[in-house]
Amino acid sequence: MLAALILAAEKGGKGATRFVLPDKHELIWGSIAFIILITFLGKKAWPAVKKMLDERSAKIREGLESAENSKVEADKMLEQYRKQLDEARGEAQKIIEESKRTAESLRADLVKKAEAEAQDIVNRARADVAGEADRVRQQLRGELANLSLELAARVIERELAQPESQRQFVDRTIAELAGSGNGAGGNGAR
Repeated sequence: MLAALILAAEKGGKGATRFVLPDKHELIWGSIAFIILITFLGKKAWPAVKKMLDERSAKIREGLESAENSKVEADKMLEQYRKQLDEARGEAQKIIEESKRTAESLRADLVKKAEAEAQDIVNRARADVAGEADRVRQQLRGELANLSLELAARVIERELAQPESQRQFVDRTIAELAGSGNGAGGNGAR
């Protein structure tokens, strides 16, 4: 487009360059205004913009430093939490193992107690059976003695019911007593 303007200026002469180049006075006043504007901006606006940019850079730097410090602190805390977690896991493992040992000890105690109680029950049962056997023996002895006496009474009664048997019984008893030495001096004391 610039090339088209330059071409138009060359073809058209003085009237044609008027659109492309401003008038001399205009060019001088425009340049002066431009220099004043640049000077004003350089003296007033540029320091404010530079100060704002420096503040912004400082804020960004502080933010980055703060983020780095936070990251370092977070890493430290993470490491500390990991250590605490490892310690807690170790404690939990110790507690579990202690619980297992306690449970095993309780189980062994309960087994011992149960075995002792079972042995006591067996011993009491044996004692009860022995006591009952003794009681039954005593009862049988008593019954046997009663039956023996009753049988002896019946035999004696039957023997004594026959007169000749009575005489033989008395003689035999006297002879047995004399033979055993329970008599008053034997057969010769009569």
